Amino acid sequence: MVQRVFHGNLTPNEIASWLLAEFNHGNLKAQQIGRGKLVLVQISTREDSQSGGKTSMSVALRQIEDGVSIEIGKQTWLSIAASLGQSALSVWKNPFRLIERLDDIAQDIEYIQLSDQVWSVIDRAIQSFGASLELSERLQRLICDYCSSTNPINESNCRACGAPLGKKFPTTCPNCGFVVKPTEKICPNCKYSLT
Repeated sequence: MVQRVFHGNLTPNEIASWLLAEFNHGNLKAQQIGRGKLVLVQISTREDSQSGGKTSMSVALRQIEDGVSIEIGKQTWLSIAASLGQSALSVWKNPFRLIERLDDIAQDIEYIQLSDQVWSVIDRAIQSFGASLELSERLQRLICDYCSSTNPINESNCRACGAPLGKKFPTTCPNCGFVVKPTEKICPNCKYSLT
């Protein structure tokens, strides 16, 4: 599963509504399972679709302290591969059959790109809510070890007691938004190099 963490003022239900609006039409159907802190959106081919193979994938949306964690499950490919194979075989036997199979081929290519399309819709939704992969202003604070006061990032000394704050600034992976420790060189979530 591919996971990204978006920070900001948004909920799983809001993102789910964007996915439902985008994918619940044509040859695809989308349904929401659950509400509140954990929402699952299932996107799949309609049973009565006339062209292309069958596919499905799930998107898990989980509320976190300062935003939403999103995981996209693996897409089912076997039926798409079979449909593409059938198209290739029929065209190999008779090249004029290509015209008959164009709808199937176009639909299969669209299904192959489904994961990218889902991330594109999620990115547009995130942008509309003003969220991002970076920590929100609310979490970009340091707690003083001596007096427990909150201080803005990049302060060298506590504003309340003057104690040194050190260099332990919270940060996120620029690739997936996962909160990483300052000492980590590789993101533990997506394996992105942080150096």
